[in-house]
Amino acid sequence: MSLFSGKKILLGISGGIAAYKTPMLVRAFIKQGAEVRVIMTPSSKDFVTPLSLATVSQNPVYSSFIAEDQDNPLWNNHVEMALWADYMLIAPATSNTIASIAQARCTNLLLAAYLSSQCEVFVAPAMDLDMYAHPANQKNLATLSVNGVLVLPTEEGFLASGLEGKGRMQEPEDMVSFMENHISKHLPLFGKKVVLTAGPTYESIDPVRFIGNNSSGKMGFELAKQAAALGAEVVLISGPSALDLDHAKITVIRVTSADQMFEASKLHYTDAAIFIASAAVADFKPDTHATQKIKKETNFNQINLIPTPDILAHLGATKGKQFLVGFALETENELENAQAKLERKNLDAIVLNSLNDLNAGFGGDQNKITYLQPNAEPIAFELKTKTAVAVDVFDQILLAYEKTS
Repeated sequence: MSLFSGKKILLGISGGIAAYKTPMLVRAFIKQGAEVRVIMTPSSKDFVTPLSLATVSQNPVYSSFIAEDQDNPLWNNHVEMALWADYMLIAPATSNTIASIAQARCTNLLLAAYLSSQCEVFVAPAMDLDMYAHPANQKNLATLSVNGVLVLPTEEGFLASGLEGKGRMQEPEDMVSFMENHISKHLPLFGKKVVLTAGPTYESIDPVRFIGNNSSGKMGFELAKQAAALGAEVVLISGPSALDLDHAKITVIRVTSADQMFEASKLHYTDAAIFIASAAVADFKPDTHATQKIKKETNFNQINLIPTPDILAHLGATKGKQFLVGFALETENELENAQAKLERKNLDAIVLNSLNDLNAGFGGDQNKITYLQPNAEPIAFELKTKTAVAVDVFDQILLAYEKTS
């Protein structure tokens, strides 16, 4: 999963030889989970075909203000295209296109979309070395930067003229990485470490049997993905779960028992900015573990239980600058029990959910929560997908965390 997952990219292509790289650029964004739409200048079609770009993007490609459909022409709404985008990238950006952007000219659909954009805009220059170095082009590029456009660096190498030097457009993967790195630095949790626990713990009775619960880990995994989307470096300590997560900013640590989760939590707590304990940790474990499977014939009829480590209480007692969030799954007196847990364990916030809420809780894809924090009224949310709940939780965390950090 990438920072671009679920994002909408508007790619503008102008008429330079580097346009031949744009189908690979579209493919690179799609591999990161983005949706891509393409606007071409008329001259760019001399270098790459709209059919190729429509095929790889799986979206129509636009190049004129009017879509000519026999006797029923349609307006290609540049405003709608511009407002649709989360990010806009113009690549390649020729000398002519750069000059037009700098001077707010509006002579084609691409320029009109740029002038209507409300999102962050990136420009990837591509031209011969002497054109790129010309004072007029450098002045125009500087104007773009002043106007808030992010100008990607060019590369050195062989150019279409046969010369060698600076002016080549970056390779598609490098452009995606450059944009991702730039965007990450402006996210609210960039440079912060967020640690989460998720899933159940299994407390072994013998090699075959255990004490556990029905937690799937879905809520914790969604919280981890949201933390990464906000720029954090994430450590996810997960009990037994069928879920998997492949994300460059998320390290998954697999544990089984409460003791193992306790040790992993202590290890990663010291330098955490935010710690979210969403795991359903077993409260008790057998006082002994049988090394062999217990047979029926032994008339085994009793398991002596002892408490597991209270992970959240320990973290609350040793808390420094960490922002500590707990979860409470309740079946009765929900608000009172959650409020007591918030205070008793020295938490900065607690997320309450109830087994009494239909279609919420363990195993499902939805949850209904109430967010509690010290000296504030509880905030109740409607039933939502766990993905949306993760967004709500971090919205609340950030409001408080930014005041204390």
